[in-house]
Amino acid sequence: MAGYKPRVISLTKRPGHTFGFYLRVEQGEEGHLIRCLEMGGPAELAGMKDGDRILRVNGTFVDGLSHSEVVDMVRNTGASVTFHILDEASYKQAKATGDNLSGTQNTAVANGVAKQAPKPKLCYVVKSSSGFGFSLRSAKGEEGLFITDVNPGGVADRAGVKAKDRVVEVNGENVEDSTHEQVVEKIKLTGNSIMFLLVEEEADSYYQNKRMKIAAWLATTKYLPHKPRIANMTKGSDGYGFLLREEPKQTGHIIKDIDPGSPAERAGLKEMDRLVAVDGKEVEGCSHEQVVDKIRQSGDNCCILVVDKDTDQMFKQGRVSLMLFWEERQDTNSPPSYTEAINLPAPVRPSTPVPEERREELKPKLCTIEKTSSGYGFHLNGVQGVCGQYIKEVVKGGAADRAGLEDDDVVVEVDGVNVEKSGHEEVVALIRSSGSSLEMLVAKKSVYERLTADGVSITRLLLGETSCVHVHTADTPADTTPETRQEEERREEEEERHLIFIIIFL
Repeated sequence: MAGYKPRVISLTKRPGHTFGFYLRVEQGEEGHLIRCLEMGGPAELAGMKDGDRILRVNGTFVDGLSHSEVVDMVRNTGASVTFHILDEASYKQAKATGDNLSGTQNTAVANGVAKQAPKPKLCYVVKSSSGFGFSLRSAKGEEGLFITDVNPGGVADRAGVKAKDRVVEVNGENVEDSTHEQVVEKIKLTGNSIMFLLVEEEADSYYQNKRMKIAAWLATTKYLPHKPRIANMTKGSDGYGFLLREEPKQTGHIIKDIDPGSPAERAGLKEMDRLVAVDGKEVEGCSHEQVVDKIRQSGDNCCILVVDKDTDQMFKQGRVSLMLFWEERQDTNSPPSYTEAINLPAPVRPSTPVPEERREELKPKLCTIEKTSSGYGFHLNGVQGVCGQYIKEVVKGGAADRAGLEDDDVVVEVDGVNVEKSGHEEVVALIRSSGSSLEMLVAKKSVYERLTADGVSITRLLLGETSCVHVHTADTPADTTPETRQEEERREEEEERHLIFIIIFL
């Protein structure tokens, strides 16, 4: 790979989140393309750029593999993955000159898919009459505390605890820097149950080599005795057949009054289950009305994650997100990915006039987005060879959704700057420099195409939020020259930029 310098980017993601990009193939483009980088997402923050090509996944050269094979490789890596990335210009040059991009590096592949990264494990041990059934050891010159003397068939053994496992957390508290005596004391004070985060020797070496800190959100839940439940429901003539309530002495959204024979009962819902997520989106922190609205937005089919009291307490004891179970079960440990041939036709002028009653709809939207800890809640999509930036993957209930952004909206302005002819990186830079609040002028795709086909410039003047009255006076003759009219329009547009638009989104 002489002359080319791929970037090595390692990404990790938390439960309920993605890596923050699309992996795509496009008509007329070679390679596995990075697209739709999520603003403030792991990929964008790590330095991925729109149009970058993926050369390797966890060391395995993938440039010659099919799109679906690469997707499977990423999916099987778990919550962390390492990419070798080449920028678009270098990749195209290498292809044009026939240079070899594979180099000599190689990684073992089983059945065409890279071996899945080993995971740490969560183990929940309930004390029996003979105790917890294991011992702890530490060795001079060896970092960490290790499990030893596991009683065969005992409670620890049945919970997935094995000899030589290294102890990372006890009840959600990291103990890697604690002494042997301190950890023993924590276990004594824990009562009748312990939630361990443990790492086996192979997994420990894997994370040490990658210099990654081990945390519960990287772990498998397969050893836990209690698990949340996923309920897939199809709405009946009387709805789903349950009520969602807020109980006075219980936090969260509680399932109540399940109708016999209803979709809810057939899906396995139980009285007093707590609702955790709707269609893969966690609802903790949402109001009752917001959760009900999310269920309504699901249409006739809804998938929810629920948890009973015992399971809830177990996960809380280990300070573990219930979404970890959802991700592991749904096998969504990869960035969103799809195959799409890009071949967008040029906008066509409508053959029939727009009905008068629809003229009111032909205007853009001014959206003010307040950044949250999860970012702005949308992806920005820039397609090679096609002008314009598009909004994608608007997170339901997120900052962008609340501000009125929708999938496929065309971005016209960012903080007052027109970006219709700007490159993807320029728009990304504007968004990143906006701070904690972002103002975007956008238009629905259909509206944008109609207005541009009619030769209408899309500006804030189309919002109709100002009272600009033009009259002919002695100072403004009716036969104003085109140059004068252009200057007037320029001044009006400049004045418009200084107006303050306040939009309150409830």
